[in-house]
Amino acid sequence: MSTKGRVDRRDLWPMRGRTLAASWLVILSLGAVPLWSQDPVEFFKKNCQSCHTIGGGDLTGPDLKDVTKRRDRDWLLRFIMNPQSVISSGDPIATDLVARYKNVMMPTVPGMNRELAEKLLDLIEKESALEKSQFAGVQIATRPFTPADRELGRRIFLGLQPLEARGPACITCHDVAGAPGFGGGHLGPDLTQVYARLGGRKPLSAWLVSPSTPVMQPVFKEKPLTADEILALAAFLEQRAGQPPPHRAGARVAFLLSGLVLAVGLIFAFDAIWKFRFRGVRQSLIDQRRASQAA
Repeated sequence: MSTKGRVDRRDLWPMRGRTLAASWLVILSLGAVPLWSQDPVEFFKKNCQSCHTIGGGDLTGPDLKDVTKRRDRDWLLRFIMNPQSVISSGDPIATDLVARYKNVMMPTVPGMNRELAEKLLDLIEKESALEKSQFAGVQIATRPFTPADRELGRRIFLGLQPLEARGPACITCHDVAGAPGFGGGHLGPDLTQVYARLGGRKPLSAWLVSPSTPVMQPVFKEKPLTADEILALAAFLEQRAGQPPPHRAGARVAFLLSGLVLAVGLIFAFDAIWKFRFRGVRQSLIDQRRASQAA
């Protein structure tokens, strides 16, 4: 930008092949903050509730109920806007939080600014004053997992049991130890160790309540999992956590070999079809010839 505050389009679009239209698109985007980021409720749902509750206990991160009473508001604003900076500075509170929550560090959320951070803190204060916050989290049963839970979770993961909201099966995008056939999809990470990686039933369940990845978020916002489905998937993934990860290379080789065998089989099948394609016509001619000879 120039000293007069005018926008230099060359600074806005450093990629090759930039055009005037593309530059104006960037200029407009700089001045237009996404509408959802201005709504703290929607922002919390999309970016916070997979790791935090308000009154529902700790998940991957701490329960935020009454956090404005426990921490200085200016510190909270700085941490929300740029947690990595606060952690890197050696701040003792931030260092303690990282150690307490297994070195899981809160990322800097795109679109965050002081105004939105203030709104989030106001929202947390408001929700903390309620008897039960809307962000207390889905209450997943705490009873021990049963074989029936694990079997249902297996069927849900593999797509053998349709989800109540008709969402896609886990195996569409994820692999897991013991997946049959050629294994699962590779779009998402292998979930064999996800139960241990996230820290057990409660954090995993919170993630399944509101997945925050760019791929899963829009899908499961419209087609959420039920509490029973989440419990079953947690039971299945808890069982898989002690197993070695799937051998994807072997599955790929098996897939290629199967394709080769199928291709060879199709070649022989089409050859047989082609060889006998005029058999019906020839048979009638042969029958006529035999009839004339018999006469």
